[in-house]
Amino acid sequence: MYENRTVRGYVRENGRVGVRNHVVILAVDDISNAACEAVANNIKGTMALPHSYGRLQFGEDLELHFRTMIGTGSNPNVAACIVIGIEPSWTKVIADGIRETGKPVAEFSIEQNGDIATIAAASWKAKEFVHWASELQREERPLSDLWVSTKCGESDTTTGLSSCPTVGNMYDKLLPHGLHGCFGETSEITGAEHICVKRAATPEAGEKFMKIFQAYQDEVIEPFKTSDLSDSQPTKGNILGGLSTIEEKALGNLEKIGRTSTYIDALGPAEKPEKGPGLYFMDTSSAAAECVTLMAAGGYVVHTFPTGQGNVVGNPIVPVIKISGNPRTLRTMSEHIDVDVTGVLTREKTISEAGDDLIDMICRTANGRATAAEALGHKEFVMTKLYRSA
Repeated sequence: MYENRTVRGYVRENGRVGVRNHVVILAVDDISNAACEAVANNIKGTMALPHSYGRLQFGEDLELHFRTMIGTGSNPNVAACIVIGIEPSWTKVIADGIRETGKPVAEFSIEQNGDIATIAAASWKAKEFVHWASELQREERPLSDLWVSTKCGESDTTTGLSSCPTVGNMYDKLLPHGLHGCFGETSEITGAEHICVKRAATPEAGEKFMKIFQAYQDEVIEPFKTSDLSDSQPTKGNILGGLSTIEEKALGNLEKIGRTSTYIDALGPAEKPEKGPGLYFMDTSSAAAECVTLMAAGGYVVHTFPTGQGNVVGNPIVPVIKISGNPRTLRTMSEHIDVDVTGVLTREKTISEAGDDLIDMICRTANGRATAAEALGHKEFVMTKLYRSA
């Protein structure tokens, strides 16, 4: 049944399958945002990705910046990419990294050219890319060619009972047939890390997860927390929804990886999986836009997002599918929800049936259906920064 499902996607030069066909204008650094936005304003059918970082970063923080930028431009949902930066050297690093996928890439640096000349030259090339991309056609491909990530947001008591298990059921059904999956939210597993480590497919994967988890605790949380994580984990929205501790939240969070699925590797932020099809853990923040941005940079082309209280986040290059089982959220924020699983709580629908509904929505989204977040214009693109710039 599931092994025979197909979708219609864009087959890229490196064989990966995308579900969108964006021409992206990528800013290397914060001071190149204006030029990128001007190009996108000039050339319809392009999209600028402004952000706040990229100057005087160094060490591991700079490596993550490059990895996120290169991963974003390399994502199969991007047909072609214009890279604009203030300096030629960093701009070339990012453009060359994207160029390895075989897709059309052009880079422009503002130094010794100025905004006006740079915008003009980049606009001409962007127009050329739009003409080329607009003639690309979707091809029928196995559903298993997709890379599908997940993260939950604004969780409440309904999330762990309905929407998160729905995602887990989807993974249990599709991962055995060759799907790539990804979950993360390192701090949000606090209190359930002993369960998560047991879901590793190998001792090595479990050890990598625990090393990442402990480093987050030791290097991020412990040095900077006040008395505990109560101001951020659980969030005020989580508490309003009935989750009084991070442990309760963590147990619901892990429902997203299903009952039978195991993860085969633990990745750094924005790191691409290299062990073939299967489920991966990625070290990410629990902040929605940051997490989705990192997973998109890791190469995932569809994102599934369970929510209880209601979350509005989207992403510029990856469609974000919202799933909710909270009847109040469906009444008050229905415009943000793609998959209604309230029937799970009213016993009108099983988790397996809800999982099938999600699989259907993934196929519809891959075939071109705009998600709620896309229709509402949510394009949150938020870089993760590890420490202060020099």
